[in-house]
Amino acid sequence: MKKLIPYILLLISTISVAQFRNYSNEFLNIGVDAAALGMSKAVVASTNNVNSVYWNPAGLINVKDYEGSLMHASYFAGIANYNFAGFAMPVDDRSAVGLSLIRFGVDDILNTTELIDSEGNIDYNRISLFSAADYAFTVSYTRKALLDGFQFGVNAKIIRRIIGDFATSWGFGFDAGIQFERNNWKFGLMVRDITTTFNTWAINEAEFEKIRDAIPGENQELPETTELTKPKVQLGIARVFYFGRDFHLLSEIDLNMRFAQTNDVISTNFISVDPAIGFQLDYDNLVFLRLGVGNFQNNTEFDGSNTLSVQPNLGLGFKYKGIQIDYALTNIGSVGNALYSNIFSIKFDYSFYR
Repeated sequence: MKKLIPYILLLISTISVAQFRNYSNEFLNIGVDAAALGMSKAVVASTNNVNSVYWNPAGLINVKDYEGSLMHASYFAGIANYNFAGFAMPVDDRSAVGLSLIRFGVDDILNTTELIDSEGNIDYNRISLFSAADYAFTVSYTRKALLDGFQFGVNAKIIRRIIGDFATSWGFGFDAGIQFERNNWKFGLMVRDITTTFNTWAINEAEFEKIRDAIPGENQELPETTELTKPKVQLGIARVFYFGRDFHLLSEIDLNMRFAQTNDVISTNFISVDPAIGFQLDYDNLVFLRLGVGNFQNNTEFDGSNTLSVQPNLGLGFKYKGIQIDYALTNIGSVGNALYSNIFSIKFDYSFYR
């Protein structure tokens, strides 16, 4: 124990000088799986497949065999690319594990820091390219609780962020989730960054010197090298309705909470709440139609008036022989006249071939 004390003190001193960020590692808040995006991300209580590694690891308990998931999306009208891959499998009849990898990156960025040489001449041959990419690797574990109908899950995540040769970062953190189901009702709680997520940056000071005096009075000091991501809470309740033998309607409402004051429809100095509502109608678990509404925001116009904006979403899905393809029409960062993006994802369930 005595040997551990210096390391504990070092960790405490490091965290004490770290800066809490209201918006840190935001690429992890985009979401995965076109099915969930079509429901405006209102899936915390009902998620029950490989994509639970992102939405709520407790849902992995429903995975009965090997499952895989892939998604690709363009962000900001194609400027950035967003990719997700997930895998899950049961360990026994009471537990399951999952792995996932997310990459959000902007590639082929022009580096013009050396465009002008020491004599003041512009030399386009001195322009180079670099990428700014964020990675997150997650290991998930879920287990049924002793109380009937309850299951809990945890995520351990490692974050790697790279900005060309200018700066790199390592981060780590944990998420925790719970689900409960009884009589067609589903309840879910997901706490992201439950221990706060810690990021530490290494800045290339030689590269920083090239831009230190580019703008007089700006970029004079090195940025902070440590940051902490505040926890975020998602609370959901869902219900399944049955219409005859073949039609089922899943409905869910989620409350997405941040411990910061934002433009969300409910906002205080302590917490802000953004509700989301999603519906999924399926025919015999083969064809799916999804609708959702979320991102309720209070906006202040130029004339000082306040308006409320919401974001509707639409989704379709089709499952055949263990392969499910989903589509969502949703806004995840398009600009210009293209207000919405077309998102596709695919899921594989090996249990069909057993």
